[in-house]
Amino acid sequence: MELKKYIDHTILATDATEDKLDKIIAEAKEYDFMSVCVSPLWVSKCAQALKDTDVKVCTVIGFPQGTHTTATKVFETKDAIANGATEVDMVIPVGLLKQGNLEAVRADIAAVVEAAKGKALTKVIIETCLLTDEEIVTVCKICKEVGADFVKTSTGFSKGGATVHAVSLMRQTVGPDMGVKASGGVRTFADAKAMIEAGANRIGTSNGVAIVKGE
Repeated sequence: MELKKYIDHTILATDATEDKLDKIIAEAKEYDFMSVCVSPLWVSKCAQALKDTDVKVCTVIGFPQGTHTTATKVFETKDAIANGATEVDMVIPVGLLKQGNLEAVRADIAAVVEAAKGKALTKVIIETCLLTDEEIVTVCKICKEVGADFVKTSTGFSKGGATVHAVSLMRQTVGPDMGVKASGGVRTFADAKAMIEAGANRIGTSNGVAIVKGE
């Protein structure tokens, strides 16, 4: 299984320093990963460093809690794209979903999708570890209806990451044509393979090198 173009090579640690970023960028170039996924602070650096490659620059919006106002998320999205991001991974307001305020959740996702339209792919992080199966289905349907490109399991900053069950349910809900990204706790070749078999077509991980080497 050729895994390199499934991998969003990720560094989102709070204490990430520039030398750690340089390592991620060098590995992404060497292994020809799909993208690097970095905090907004580092987008312009990555865009400059990767401009002569086909490695995309992905960043996070409303991260990690999703509780920023929609206007803030829209600003973050436009700013990230101006700095060179070609993919944005936004976090939904999970509390609003849990209380059944679906219109607010829909408006939040739709606003980011609109801000990125034609300029960057939008991936929607739904934080599956905090959701019931019913809530996963509900929010995946909303993401599909408003034109998001991907649904994504997790930030990696909550109480759990991607599971085969959640990925399978997400794929089943969105159908064959929309993206599903498994992120959070995907550390080995076996983990990645299981997620892909469950329906993921993108893997967010800081262990991309070990995964593609089959370690």
